[in-house]
Amino acid sequence: MNALRSVIFYLGYFLAILFFGLLCLPIAPLLPLTSRYRLLNLYNHFIIAWFSWVCGIRYDVRGHERLREGPMVILSNHQCEWETIYLQILKPPVCTVLKQELLRLPLFGWALRLLHPIALDRSRPSKALKQVLSQGPQRLEEGLSVLIFPEGTRVDPGQRRRYNKSGAVIACRAGVPVLPVAHNAGERWPGRHWVKNPGRLSLVVGEPIPTEGRTPEDVLREVEQWIEAQLEEISEVPRPERAQSPSPRMPA
Repeated sequence: MNALRSVIFYLGYFLAILFFGLLCLPIAPLLPLTSRYRLLNLYNHFIIAWFSWVCGIRYDVRGHERLREGPMVILSNHQCEWETIYLQILKPPVCTVLKQELLRLPLFGWALRLLHPIALDRSRPSKALKQVLSQGPQRLEEGLSVLIFPEGTRVDPGQRRRYNKSGAVIACRAGVPVLPVAHNAGERWPGRHWVKNPGRLSLVVGEPIPTEGRTPEDVLREVEQWIEAQLEEISEVPRPERAQSPSPRMPA
């Protein structure tokens, strides 16, 4: 049954890319950035609802009241594609730090280009880091929040990686708060398997963490401790005691 549901989900998923791409892409470049986000995020709203309806997902989203006006750096754990879709509609407009290969995808990648992402060549980590640290503050000055996954890549439920501090550096330099987010989406939408799992998908938004007068290391430590504490509570898969030592990487 889960496999059949997943097939139906992906049929709607790819049809939605085609439908919203053909409908919205000719119009989006003509709109101001804020209106462009509203239009293109119609796709995101559809996928979130379609996933729930077809695959038997019950959403438990907490902390919407903690969202504040103004740009922030959003730091979230990264397990699968679901959070990349949902976090675009959590606090728009938001600029996502992502791998540049995504921009080459027909329709989907073309729409991403219109949302002013920070697209990185992860084969050149030194250049990518400089790009994040230079373009991140620019996006914040433009009024966009910046979304970074500090683990640097998708991490399966029950696994840990050390957090990259580039997002905390951007926030401290710009003097904007960090918005921590924790979720267990990988338990419902596995990152390495196409079959979706019914059940509860939990996401928690934390209190914005101030950065003025603090070091990036201090801010990142608080973010990681908060996310791990939330994952201990909402995850069905037991959490490991400490992060694995990763190879050099950049945020995804």
